[in-house]
Order: sequence, then C-alpha cells, then structure tokens
Amino acid sequence: MKILIIDDEKMLADGIADLLREEKYDVDSAHTGLDGLMLAEQNIYDAIILDIMLPEMDGFSIVQSLRRQAIKTPILLLTAKDSVTDRVKGLDAGADDYLIKPFAGPELLARIRVLLRGKGDLAEVEIGYGPIKLNDHDAYLNGEKLNLTIKEFRLLEFFILNKEQILLRDQIFNRIWGFSSEAGVNVVDVYVHHLRKKLVPFQMDHWIVTVRGIGFMLKGEVNVPQN
Repeated sequence: MKILIIDDEKMLADGIADLLREEKYDVDSAHTGLDGLMLAEQNIYDAIILDIMLPEMDGFSIVQSLRRQAIKTPILLLTAKDSVTDRVKGLDAGADDYLIKPFAGPELLARIRVLLRGKGDLAEVEIGYGPIKLNDHDAYLNGEKLNLTIKEFRLLEFFILNKEQILLRDQIFNRIWGFSSEAGVNVVDVYVHHLRKKLVPFQMDHWIVTVRGIGFMLKGEVNVPQN
C-alpha cells in the first residue's frame, strides 16, 4: 500500500512517514499544496494524508481538484482547529475523514486502516485457471505457493487491482519503485519478464500483455469481489 503525505510541517510529515513505514506502507511526501497536487495527479496512491493549511494551495482546493478529475483516492484531512465548519467543508469537498492535531500515532493508523479497508483484500481474487490468493507478501495459485520477490508480488497485485486496464510503464514504476528511485523505468520490463516466468508452469504468462510502446495490461477473466 502506498500513501501520500501532504503537510508543510516537515518534522510532523517525517514523523508520520516513519510511523507508516514501520507498518510496511510505502510513503511519498510533499510540503506545499502544488507539489502535493502534482504527485497525487501523476501517481496512484491508496490513501492521502492532507493538511488543510498549506502554502501555494490549501487542502480544500486540493480535494476539490482531485475529485473534479475523478481521482477517488481516500483522503484523510489533518486540521489544527477543532472547527465544525472546517470539518464539514472538507467532507463536503470530497474528503473521506478528518483528524484533529495533535493526534496519537495509533489513532492515525486506525483511521488509515479504515480508509484502506477492502482495498488490499485479495483473498478471493481469481485469475485464469484458478484462484490466486494474496496474503501479506505471499501469493498462492491453486493452493500452490508462488515464489515471488516483494517487487514481483506488488507488481502482480497492481495488475490484479487494475485488471483489463492499460498501465503505463511510468505509472507502474512510480507505484512499485517510487518516483525518487534511482532505478530506470526499464526495470519494469525486467520484472514483468520475471513475473511471467513464474506464471509459465500454470500456463498463465500470456495473461500479461505487452501494449507496444505504452506499457502492459492484465487481460483475462479476473474477478475481484465487490465489498
């Protein structure tokens, strides 16, 4: 799971990032409204932690901009004021929840878990010739464990969550490796090749389709249960 933090208080943002990384989340951070909006528009996140008071562009405007673009990423607003007006304004703009500063780490984590509830539950996902079950960093196909690296696991998860959709190489790279990674975007092709090889024994490697010059797509009868 990947989370974006947008907060101009760098010490607070770094503290939240450390807390989330301890819980095995991937984290990106931005310290101005415009930088945060750019990251949210260009990358796919599972949740956004967004401060209201930001330089260049406030949190309310960011929420409104993302929702106008049909970006439905769950958003947790952070506010320094216990103001009913601010809370209502944020929720009306399209935010999913709010948290008043100062807050305890366990409370923040609990709010994030609620926002993410159901997004990563792939226990009943079925693909191709039988069910694939993803549990933490393990994947099973027809009850047999797939020997995947963490990156291969996350790549397979990303394909399943975006079934029958063309994923750009840059989009995959930013999601799996992060925009600040020193690796080149060609690493995506390398890991797709590795993942296909792991699926060969199950005659499923052809489900990962190369869209020439663009990226890749998982194309097949994949049923992700609706919650």
